[in-house]
Amino acid sequence: MVTSNLAGLDGSPYQQYLYAYPHKTSYRALRPRPLLADVWRAEPRDALFLYAHVPFCEMRCGFCNLFTRTGAPAEQVTAYLRQLRRQAERVADALGGDAGYARVAFGGGTPTYLTAGELTELFDIATSTLGARLPGVPLSVETSPATATPERLAVLAAHGTTRVSIGVQSFLDAEARAAGRPQRRAEVEAALGAIRDAAIPLLNVDLIYGIDGQTADTWRQSLEAALVWRPEELYLYPLYVRPLTGLGRRAHARADWDAQRLALYAQAVEVLGAAGYRQESMRQFRRADVPAPDGPDYCCQDDGMVGLGCGARSYTTGLHYSFDYAVSVSEVRAVLDDYLARPAGDFAYAEFGFALDGTEQRRRWLLKSLLRAEGVDAAAYAARFGVAPGDDFPELGRLVERGWATDGGLRLTPAGLARSDAVGPWLTSARVRRAMTGYVPR
Repeated sequence: MVTSNLAGLDGSPYQQYLYAYPHKTSYRALRPRPLLADVWRAEPRDALFLYAHVPFCEMRCGFCNLFTRTGAPAEQVTAYLRQLRRQAERVADALGGDAGYARVAFGGGTPTYLTAGELTELFDIATSTLGARLPGVPLSVETSPATATPERLAVLAAHGTTRVSIGVQSFLDAEARAAGRPQRRAEVEAALGAIRDAAIPLLNVDLIYGIDGQTADTWRQSLEAALVWRPEELYLYPLYVRPLTGLGRRAHARADWDAQRLALYAQAVEVLGAAGYRQESMRQFRRADVPAPDGPDYCCQDDGMVGLGCGARSYTTGLHYSFDYAVSVSEVRAVLDDYLARPAGDFAYAEFGFALDGTEQRRRWLLKSLLRAEGVDAAAYAARFGVAPGDDFPELGRLVERGWATDGGLRLTPAGLARSDAVGPWLTSARVRRAMTGYVPR
């Protein structure tokens, strides 16, 4: 029987965004360093996810705790792409000639911080060095209002980009400033127009709720401004204030903040539902007339991820690994400098990571499914692990008792989806929690 943390459901509904499991702050230095060829030898490699990380932005948003630096000199960007290719060569050697990619994503940072020529080089690394079929498989690229220029978008379109995700956060200039992201709405609208003109099939717009000074009226204004563009997807993020971020350095304690975020979330669910959007998770909303991405099958619970770049993670069945992680400006630069100085041979090894035993593999499968609107496929879980998910996780009944789940705890109700950021941490294992608690932000 797999056990969980039974405390925490009565606390804040906004404890942690569990976008991956286990969280990167649970990773530790791997000693001895395992060879990637050994790590991947027994893994299925025909339907991989390729993720390339570009750790550069034109500015650091006040809420951001991602691995990125601003104001990078051109020569550092050039050096980064050169090193990225060296890493890709070692990864390709480790995977062997039979590796195939079912999904590709470029994230960051802001990939479109790169010039059009540099983006072309990034695509060449993915295709020529690693063998990704582009065009040919779903490809998502993140952008920002300041960098979504027609020239860059033309490169994305020419290489088969199927999805562009733009971080708008708020259409109101004052709210954007309050979130530590100074921008003007005219720039946002121009970027959205350029994306639509580029005819990339799927547009995603990111918005944030819970910003200081935001009200139900201003939140509706942002939602309605986004809907003018009929984006195929919207991601709505509750604001978090994290250590070492711009907002984290300010005092930020409001007794009504949880209630406000829950109310704004409920408002958005209603507005987007009325506009023809289907809720896929707490954060993701997809226009109901938009089909699922066309391409080779990819199962996020089972299929591996190959990460390129100093901020990327890679996932196999038994090991999640990456390079070191930091948030503060000085520490990010130190990690980036270390990546750029590494000899090519270093990229044949995994550096930092977390080994998943059978118990953690089951927990990851559960969490990657439960926090989606469709919930856990009990038959698929049983086929994979030889036991019903309810036998491994009897505490899911607690969610049913609260009205947060149905189907024996395998599918979240609307109330449960709203509290995904409490449910995920509640189901995090004691081992992972200990490792996360021991992490010192830097």
